[in-house]
Amino acid sequence: MSFNGNWKIVINSPMGEQQSSLALLESGNKLTGTQSSTFGTGDIQNGAVDGNQATWTIEMTSPLAITLEFTAHVDGDEITGVVLAGAFGESRFQGSRA
Repeated sequence: MSFNGNWKIVINSPMGEQQSSLALLESGNKLTGTQSSTFGTGDIQNGAVDGNQATWTIEMTSPLAITLEFTAHVDGDEITGVVLAGAFGESRFQGSRA
């Protein structure tokens, strides 16, 4: 299973459902790419892959400066996980290949 490709995800955040697009590239145990949402586009940082699990961070600047920490699991064309948004706590997300 691979994280490679384009994904559409929905984050169930305290501010309601937030839709994002992920463009991911897996190379060995490293993960790179971008995430786009209504708040802008950010580069994936610190991306790491271990089997069907991955972690990465994104630095957001709008609507406020915050680091989002993602933990994801891929199963075929489905992706699920949790994003930690500082003081806003954890939010679950799910999505599929675009």
